[in-house]
Amino acid sequence: MPANERPITVCLVDDYDVVLKGLAHMFDEYRDRVIVAEIDANAEMSDEVDVVLYDSFAQPESDHVEIAALVKNPRARHVVVYTWNFAPQLVETARELGVHGYLSKTLTARELVEAIEAVHAGEVVFTPQQRRAASAPGLDWPGKREGITDRESEILALITQGKSNAEVATLTYLSPNTVKSYIRSVYRKIGVSSRTQAVLYGTQHGFAPDTHRIDHWMGGP
Repeated sequence: MPANERPITVCLVDDYDVVLKGLAHMFDEYRDRVIVAEIDANAEMSDEVDVVLYDSFAQPESDHVEIAALVKNPRARHVVVYTWNFAPQLVETARELGVHGYLSKTLTARELVEAIEAVHAGEVVFTPQQRRAASAPGLDWPGKREGITDRESEILALITQGKSNAEVATLTYLSPNTVKSYIRSVYRKIGVSSRTQAVLYGTQHGFAPDTHRIDHWMGGP
């Protein structure tokens, strides 16, 4: 970045505080290029930002409405979806809504910064998704420290929200059998044997959406 250019300001949007914190830390080594101006959990932006990075963790049912609102928000110069769900219908809908990027969570921090810089420069960036690829190092999600994968975490979060197996399959674009397999794996890892126990665990361990908000992350504008 030329010396006379300021860092790109980024607003992070998600309903889960732990997800936002983990994503914010991915930019720690690139603060000369990207500054996280706001971390937003169920709150409106108060800063005008260059790029809104919308993390779709456990909220696919509301993506379309929320993304459309962000695209129309005059405070957001560019809107980018950050996800591991590359179902063709979701990607096409995002294009139709006018997002400026659809980025995979398999990107490294450096690659994510480069993609954001390309969007800021006026490019539309849709990254290809590798099948069954691991999430980028540095990402965080509820249950990660207990050995729960990001996919399992999102499914447990949806269960905690009261979604049925059929609804989870529809929202995540996974087959019912795949969803059942993830659920069985999660049950083993958290030591429960019923859905009621799983929901209770979820509400007690950060799998329910929250409204916590952190303004001006690490000295952002």
